[in-house]
Amino acid sequence: MGGIAAIARQSGHRVTGCDANVYPPMSTQLEAQGISLIEGFAEDQLSLKPDLFVIGNVVSRGNPLMEAILNAGLPYISGPQWLGEQVLSKHHVMSVAGTHGKTTTTAMLTWILEANGYSPSYLVGGVPNNFEVSARIGENSTGTKPIFVIEADEYDTAFFDKRSKFVHYRSSTCILNNLEFDHADIFPDLAAIQTQFHHLVRTVPQQGRLIVNGDELSLREVIAKGAWTPVEYFGNASRDSTWAFESMTQDGFVVLKKGHPVAQVTWDEGSNVAGRHNQMNALAAIAAAEHIGIPPELSAKALGTFKNVKRRLELVGKVKDISVYDDFAHHPTAIATTIDGLRRRIGGKRLLAVLEPRSNTMKLGVMKQQLPASLEQADLVFGYGAKEGKSALGWDLKESLLPLGDRAQAFDDLELLVAKIQAVARPEDHILVMSNGGFGGVHQKILKALA
Repeated sequence: MGGIAAIARQSGHRVTGCDANVYPPMSTQLEAQGISLIEGFAEDQLSLKPDLFVIGNVVSRGNPLMEAILNAGLPYISGPQWLGEQVLSKHHVMSVAGTHGKTTTTAMLTWILEANGYSPSYLVGGVPNNFEVSARIGENSTGTKPIFVIEADEYDTAFFDKRSKFVHYRSSTCILNNLEFDHADIFPDLAAIQTQFHHLVRTVPQQGRLIVNGDELSLREVIAKGAWTPVEYFGNASRDSTWAFESMTQDGFVVLKKGHPVAQVTWDEGSNVAGRHNQMNALAAIAAAEHIGIPPELSAKALGTFKNVKRRLELVGKVKDISVYDDFAHHPTAIATTIDGLRRRIGGKRLLAVLEPRSNTMKLGVMKQQLPASLEQADLVFGYGAKEGKSALGWDLKESLLPLGDRAQAFDDLELLVAKIQAVARPEDHILVMSNGGFGGVHQKILKALA
């Protein structure tokens, strides 16, 4: 919603916004663009007399301001619908959908376009380090139809529109990165998510292109339901993939198109891009960029200077030769691929995984049995589950981590967790903190304790 607010402001509208909690980095980013922020959802905000209320999916019935809007019969619309109708309808939309890697792949594709002179519009669900803001209206100086790159989320649109957000986006080039069961709070099973993905496929025009992870059976099943758009598969497991790769040292790779080398990606040192999952993300971005005319070798050159997104294996500090990283991983697959990426980089040095399972799916306990396997490559594991509050788990984290034996410990006290890490950490260790929330500022607490 912060990104949509920024797009609206850049489009010439006067914009205000309200939320239960308003805090950096989004608050400072919005205020810098002249967007007034209001803490809370008080009814007196009706006095602003806006032409339109744009509603995010965190708002539900019973919200005081929403009830006042409904009672007064005032105009309102969901964020994705407003964006689709008012902005995206004027663009060639390049969307990135999938359970994992949406933010990184969207940032990669945006950077490829930027580095090749397209100055695209974009909306990324994170803060890409190659840019100053997470959303913008670009200059589109190439003379072609303006391009908009967007992270396409399968989560529901609003309390009054239970379709996935991405059906509003009018995609012309669409990446389907992967598909697993997630969002157990709104989807009963994988089939329900596949149905939503097929709704997205139905919206892509015949002259568009679908870039699909051919290694994922769940996505092949989506395409088997019907596709009216040319499909290009990417990945190494299937013979019919148009796009594949061969790994090199430092997670660089050779890009193969129909079995022939066409480009080589060499990551810049310090880019924080690691692991097979990022090779796949980059491959998808290269394939999508070719659809609008950017040759793979130019995409690969751009990716050499890609700096990843904040909170994606981001080195937040180093004390006494102990490195502390921050990562957004919260689904078992994302946890496993993030750990694997860091393991490839550090080799045999100790990897300490610090995890807060706080997503809605995790709190429901749907993924708890998959958790130990996802942490297998870590030398030590420190899990945290709050006793009470919004982050509290409805299941026993300690019991869930038992398959890892003495390597894993569970805590419900953040200070005790930090103290234990301080006691066991030693020079050359790499401490990987994973959470899709603030985790009580544990990264800085660990650094301070180590110092």
